[in-house]
Amino acid sequence: MKSILVTGGSGFMGSSFVRYILDKYDCKVANLDILTYAGNKENLRSVERNRNYKFYKGDICDTKLVSRIVEKDKTDTIVHFAAESHVDRSIDNSSVFIRTNVQGTHSLLEVARKHRLRFHHISTDEVFGALGSKGKFNEKTPYDPRSPYSASKAASDHLVRAYFHTHNVAATISNSSNNYGHYQYPEKLIPLAVTNLIEGKKIPIYGRGLNVRDWLYVEDHSMAIDTILNKGKIGETYCLGGNSERRNIDIARAILKEFGLGDDQINYVADRPGHDFRYSIDFSKIRKELGWKPEKIFEQGLRRTVRWYRENRQWWGKLKHDNFTRK
Repeated sequence: MKSILVTGGSGFMGSSFVRYILDKYDCKVANLDILTYAGNKENLRSVERNRNYKFYKGDICDTKLVSRIVEKDKTDTIVHFAAESHVDRSIDNSSVFIRTNVQGTHSLLEVARKHRLRFHHISTDEVFGALGSKGKFNEKTPYDPRSPYSASKAASDHLVRAYFHTHNVAATISNSSNNYGHYQYPEKLIPLAVTNLIEGKKIPIYGRGLNVRDWLYVEDHSMAIDTILNKGKIGETYCLGGNSERRNIDIARAILKEFGLGDDQINYVADRPGHDFRYSIDFSKIRKELGWKPEKIFEQGLRRTVRWYRENRQWWGKLKHDNFTRK
């Protein structure tokens, strides 16, 4: 990697990756982000003066713009984070999810095909649907998306594979479990719960909080992507998990414990339509083939996350409003 274009680099996961790469390597990193509600230039304030970093405000669906950036910066790698990702928003209005997640990915793949670029696509475990009380997703799990969001991500995954097979684009895909950590937009479960408690509000929990997710610390996710870029086999998919399955109610209680509070600070709300019961990831392929595994145990990562939100109210305070929904 000599010159990377990161799409959605001002978002939660994208900004973590940008900071990670600039800290580890002496390579050029360009960030293309349209700065929707979830994109925030403050996320990369610490690197904006770095001589190897450039920011471009723009739309990934603008193929001509992406081509100009690639030509100007002599880009050799695209790492594609840019996506609409909030399930509840996709239920309310799916059109922007189709445009960004499907058409945007197609636009980037066209550029990668034309310029013969390495392409890595960030995806989600939600494309696989829902699990019962047993079993785990892996790279061979059939797709069964159950929300407009996960359907749009499934479509983008299929496009990436099609461009690998049809046009020999040097592509890889990663499907990760739920990420958490600092700079996550405060509509998601963990930052919403933490910031609500800081504000003296209760934690909203869907149903009885029995839905299960696997949690991956965002910095571990960045390391996994770096590992795939350097060691991954072209055309392959890698599932990324945190080995940290938790029920939503247990997440809430772990956060309450950090504040010295009890279950009376939980507000049970009506469940959302099509709420998948359980996700779990088998990440043995990347562990065995590439040597990656998550470094942060959940309790350690959660403690760091809670502390960050307590210390950075000026970041999240201006982002919150009374009508948040959560994933």
